[in-house]
Amino acid sequence: MTSLLTFQTAFADVRLPNVFGSHMVLQRRKPVPVWGWAEAGEKVTVTLNNQTKTTKAGKDGKWRVTLDAMEAGGPYQLLVKGKRNTVTFDDVLAGEVWICSGQSNMEWPLAAAANAKTEIPVANYPNIRQLLVKKDISLTPKDNIEGSWSVCTPASAPQFTAVGYFFAKQLQKELNVPIGLINTSWGGTHSETWTSREAMNQNDELRLVANKLPAGSEEVIQRGAARTQALIKAQQGSLPTAADEQTWASATLNDSEWKTMNMPGDWEWGGLPTLDGVVWFRQDVVIPEGSNSQKMVLYMDSVADNDSTFVNGQLLGSTKGGKARAYAVPDGLLKPGRNVIAIRVTDTGGSGGLMGRPEQLKLASDNLTIPLAGKWKYRVANVFASSYKPGPNTFATQLFNAMINPLIPYAVEGAIWYQGESNAGRAYQYRKTFPLMIQDWRQHWGYDFPFLFVQLASYNAANGDSQHGSTWAELREAQTMTLQLPNTGMAITSDIGERTDIHPKNKLDVGNRLAAEAMRVAYGKSGEPGNEVSRGPQFNKMTVENNRAILTFLNVGSGLVAKDKYGYVRGFDVAGADQKFYYAKAEIQGNTVVVHADSVAVPVAVRYGWADDNGDVNLYNQENFPAIPFRTDTWKGITEAARFGEQ
Repeated sequence: MTSLLTFQTAFADVRLPNVFGSHMVLQRRKPVPVWGWAEAGEKVTVTLNNQTKTTKAGKDGKWRVTLDAMEAGGPYQLLVKGKRNTVTFDDVLAGEVWICSGQSNMEWPLAAAANAKTEIPVANYPNIRQLLVKKDISLTPKDNIEGSWSVCTPASAPQFTAVGYFFAKQLQKELNVPIGLINTSWGGTHSETWTSREAMNQNDELRLVANKLPAGSEEVIQRGAARTQALIKAQQGSLPTAADEQTWASATLNDSEWKTMNMPGDWEWGGLPTLDGVVWFRQDVVIPEGSNSQKMVLYMDSVADNDSTFVNGQLLGSTKGGKARAYAVPDGLLKPGRNVIAIRVTDTGGSGGLMGRPEQLKLASDNLTIPLAGKWKYRVANVFASSYKPGPNTFATQLFNAMINPLIPYAVEGAIWYQGESNAGRAYQYRKTFPLMIQDWRQHWGYDFPFLFVQLASYNAANGDSQHGSTWAELREAQTMTLQLPNTGMAITSDIGERTDIHPKNKLDVGNRLAAEAMRVAYGKSGEPGNEVSRGPQFNKMTVENNRAILTFLNVGSGLVAKDKYGYVRGFDVAGADQKFYYAKAEIQGNTVVVHADSVAVPVAVRYGWADDNGDVNLYNQENFPAIPFRTDTWKGITEAARFGEQ
């Protein structure tokens, strides 16, 4: 009886979803929906800033009021009163609210950004707030999230999205109003998992995927087990016996049939999606004749989660957790010629593998350094049952259901988005799926809010270039094409990526470039007088004169410029009718760029920044915004046939 009474009392209490809370920011100049649950038919009164609205909960216990639009201000107190209780939220501000979403480069915290040490101690911005949405997945739409609002202080700032923090800081400088960030992001995720089932049913290709979504958790586990078993069979046939595994540390083991993946990195993206368990990594290391291999130390920046590390079959040590490792190698263990490092890694959930900075994975002493980042052989020794549970990409719609749907219809000004790395293999399809997701969110909110996104930075994903094709270049092209949607903007980051790190640490320029686009798209401004450009040069037209291609651009601002002390323009390739690309010489002439190559008599196509790692690009306008990578041709891409399916 007591349990029943407790349940009835709890059910009768008026309550709100966790998108509302003390320290929140409400959107200025727009009607503000406030909603929640109460006893069926219960009268609910909402009071804020001299406004009072009253409604009754429906038969399903849901209620909603809409507060009148208000100007920036506060702090206010929001009171929600029911029959038995009153919910009170303090320190409520009105200002600008932006959703911050995408994958790891949006999730990336300020604590890990390039200038964290100087930025965090002075991050006293009481009018910048963040709601950090806890990661969650669901096959059906949810109505609540876990998370709470926090005020930006040196104590809380390290957990802010770094891109969002710098974006908010610049916006507040421009607008002088409170800024609220709703940080709902998850590293390594596809755009399809952020898209609703209704939207997927509007697309012929994605409708097939939506129709295959499992009915419940039992079917999810069954599918997960079958998927993992099929993966192991394809990768290596079967799991080893305990006796077999004991031989995997040996230098004499024949590992020629083992698969390879790049380390450091997350094995879920290297060939073992959703796998929790035990994986061995092996690498041959050659010690040059005559080298001094005394007092060598094996360094690893981090491991997810636990390791046992061997050299030539001898155990150096074992460590639990993500901390850095430094294992002393006994003198005499390393020999001139071939040696073998074997690492047994146990992952209990989430990311797995050798993690951290590539330069910190090495054998080193005062006399000798041998880098170990690169290809490692690997083999699975054990699979944990948690592998069968779905990850965020296992099925489409899961993050929309759990991390977007509960936020609707909270009033927002717009969204900033940093994602695409995980869709690069299906870049052509992204031309449809990315705009579909944007329109999906807008339709659910009920208005075409500004949607600003970051184009992929330079990163050597697979040595892609103009001649051999580049998945990353094709994804950037799909992002550029998405600018055809109204109220969109894009920040170019080709010039601030890192060749060997998919997570560039410079988030300051990313945030500032998004803020410049926000001033143009959302606030009808594009900078101070004399600096009215918020984006870089965009290819407009090509004409050919003899062996030269002449390119014109939009958004040239005060004029084109090359960031090079000698004035060289880099990043251009040119091809003739044979579709063979050659590095082009380029020259700025007024507001045009003239390109040519000695090997191309009649230019047919020009490409700029068309590579996975396109960090050599250096064309800007004088307002310091980089040019958008482009191609003038429509020749067949390498991702045209790739389609989304269950991972």
